[in-house]
This record gives sequence, C-alpha cells and structure tokens, in this order.
Amino acid sequence: MPTKMLQIPTADGRADAFAAFPDGDGRHPGVLMYADGFGIRPVLREMAHELAGHGYYVLVPNLFYRHGPAPVIELPEHIGEEARPAIFAQLMPMIEAHTTERVLSDADAYLEFLTAQPEASAGPVAVTGYCIGGLLATRTASAHSGQVAALAAFHGPVGVDGPESLSKLTAEVHFGHAESDLTSENLGELNQALDSAGVSYTSEIYPGTVHGFTMSDTDAFSPAALQLHWDRLLPLLGRALTKS
Repeated sequence: MPTKMLQIPTADGRADAFAAFPDGDGRHPGVLMYADGFGIRPVLREMAHELAGHGYYVLVPNLFYRHGPAPVIELPEHIGEEARPAIFAQLMPMIEAHTTERVLSDADAYLEFLTAQPEASAGPVAVTGYCIGGLLATRTASAHSGQVAALAAFHGPVGVDGPESLSKLTAEVHFGHAESDLTSENLGELNQALDSAGVSYTSEIYPGTVHGFTMSDTDAFSPAALQLHWDRLLPLLGRALTKS
C-alpha cells in the first residue's frame, strides 16, 4: 500500500501529515481522517492503510502541528491506564488551544490539499474521526456541507456544539458511541436533534464499550467494536462516494 509523508500549507504554517492510497494508477475518493487526541502513531497508520485498501485516498493530518511534528509527545507502545495521567497533562493544553476557529481554518486547508492530490478524486469527500477527532470531523462536515458527502465519528463528543451545528449537515452520517460516553437518554436527545435537522444518519451505542474502543494500543480496545466500526463505515463510504 503506497504511503506519502506530506506537508499541508495552512494559515498558521505547515501541517505534517501522511496519506495512504491504493496501488496502481487512477484517482480515488478522498477521506480526511482525524486522529484521536493521542495523534498519529502506528495504530492510526494501520487504520488508514486498511481503509485505503478498500479503494480510498486517506489523508491523516497532525492535528497539533502548531506544537511540533508528529509524534508531538512521546507515547508508550501501549497506552495503559497508568500512563494516561502524565500523557493527558501534556495533551490537554494543546487540545484546549485547538479552538473552533483553528479547527475550521485547518479544515479548509486539509480539504483543499486533499482534493488537489494526483491520486485523489476532486470530490465529494468523506470525513471520519476518533475521540476528539470525531468532533473535528463533525465540525468539518458542517462547515463544508457542499463537499463532504459522508461523516463518521467514533467515541467522539459530537453533540457538544449543540443542535444548530448539526442542522448544517448534509452528509450521510454515522455516529458510533461508547457505552461509557453517553446514556440512552443522551443518545435519544442527540438523535432527536438529527431528526429535526433532517439528517440521514445512524447513531448508536456500541454495546460493552468504553471510550476509545477502536484503538488497539489502549486498554479501551474492543476487537468486536472495531469490527462493527468497519461494518458501519465501509458501507457508508460505498454509498456516499463514487469510485473510479
């Protein structure tokens, strides 16, 4: 599976990123993949490669490029519970500095760059994200409703911006929630907001999961839930994006 290390021009500098895409000639539908708060690391590369193997050009930017190239902080091979407090002490200032204004400015740059790549189709595109990346994916899809045809977010705080932000979505949506992240009542309120906005969506709690269930290098990882994530994501992309 071909990969490239890339530098994306942004309003605040250059974001390092990597892309994975299928072998051979041709242009492939673009997917902008937002990492979780731990950032680009082997598990994200594996997931991007898996997705690219299904016929997509997958771009994964370093969300915190303003603080340095990935890996922005040193991470253990396995992110266990004992390591999390020290890691989050380093991450939280960067997460808190990543304002909505920065998210939207970066999204403009990422999508412009993605659709200009010779291996990628000009559009439409999909956006997917994990943890905080799910929120960034949702903000990106809301701000680029004419370009983003599919949105998928997993164990992400997708409803924190309120119903008004969801009302701007025109993409087909899948939200996969961790059982530990919201109650059935919270889920009902979120889904009611999506219904009111007229969004085409699926939004469900993955059974037996805790926050971070897709990430195989954490204690939260659930193989069954990761497979369910693929079972939801791939058909969504297949419906929304046209392959050459």
